[in-house]
Amino acid sequence: MTAPVDATDVVTEAGATGVTGASGVTGATDERLRRWRLVLGGDEADGTGCALSGQDAAMDGALGALYGDGKGGKGQAGRDRSAGLGASAPSVARWLGDIRTYFPSSVVQVMQRDAIDRLGLAALLLEPEMLEAVEADVHLVGTLLSLNKAMPETTKETARAVVRKVVEDLEKRLATRTRATLTGALDRSARISRPRHHDIDWNRTIAANLKHYVPEYRTIVPERLIGYGRASQSVKKEVILCIDQSGSMAASVVYASVFGAVLASMRSIATRLVVFDTAVVDLTDQLDDPVDVLFGTQLGGGTDINRALAYCQSQITRPADTVVVLISDLYEGGIRNEMLKRVAAMKASGVQFVTLLALSDEGAPAYDREHAAALAALDAPAFACTPDLFPEVMAAAIEKRPLPVPDTR
Repeated sequence: MTAPVDATDVVTEAGATGVTGASGVTGATDERLRRWRLVLGGDEADGTGCALSGQDAAMDGALGALYGDGKGGKGQAGRDRSAGLGASAPSVARWLGDIRTYFPSSVVQVMQRDAIDRLGLAALLLEPEMLEAVEADVHLVGTLLSLNKAMPETTKETARAVVRKVVEDLEKRLATRTRATLTGALDRSARISRPRHHDIDWNRTIAANLKHYVPEYRTIVPERLIGYGRASQSVKKEVILCIDQSGSMAASVVYASVFGAVLASMRSIATRLVVFDTAVVDLTDQLDDPVDVLFGTQLGGGTDINRALAYCQSQITRPADTVVVLISDLYEGGIRNEMLKRVAAMKASGVQFVTLLALSDEGAPAYDREHAAALAALDAPAFACTPDLFPEVMAAAIEKRPLPVPDTR
């Protein structure tokens, strides 16, 4: 769910996930009135005839603190709420505790994000007790990374613990499928014609020898064996992740760092991770710990894609076995024509070039459509990719087959 502009979507999702109040309302009609009352937020029930008490009143207070106007007068959409979390850490900590009590985790994360954006609470995240109270997610990690340079030493260890929890959760979700998908792709890309018995690809071998079926024995006598290469014995592919660390790419930086660590753990893939704004930083030596990678980034600043690609190009030693993944919204502050020439040169040398406008669950961000069209003309289509789709994209690139570009129509 995208971040709401008011309380309506928060109340709707909270109700849909089974959050009910203590006011005793029953039946479909009463439940609709109850939700409308929570959305409208007026002290006189806004004509719904549904008064709030108990937990519903507490929920309304938590919503009003965030989505009201903070002045005790008419707020957005005519709502009458006394809003505001105040500027003190204790009041915000109490509010965080309330929303975790009354709303499911998915709604809590949205409300936290709205509180940071709408009420300017980012500075309070620099206090350890605040970090311990929040519901950690990818967006919170992005905010913490953007505050990294301003973070006092007393807060950094708590911040790292919060980031590590999110990273470990993401690794559990993504690592197994990524390794399985890419191991299969590596094996298929390294087929051999005289395989050992345990390296035989039986499905392809049978398909290739159907004409040699012997009816009296009711079996196939294969004349040609097709086998997998033993990808685990040596480096078969090289992957370069080139990540735009401008502020709008925060979620993509988090996911890319996790995937970078997963890829680096595979012996058959040599992985390099490069982050850039107007400067280029190679974080490959920190890939064994994605938390170190994330704290090595510096979200914000300008963008020089051409300079980043020039560095990546200088690191390529086996073009035919290399996949370059550029993750950027393509708002180039460098030399556009040089950037496109570099992409064309890499592709001409045999490099598989992948352009991702985002690597997150948020869909396509704002991006430079002219640059995206120019890359598409070079047979390097730019598209947004979810974390669940990324293993399939990488498998296709490794096998040099068409990328599974999502249909955004």
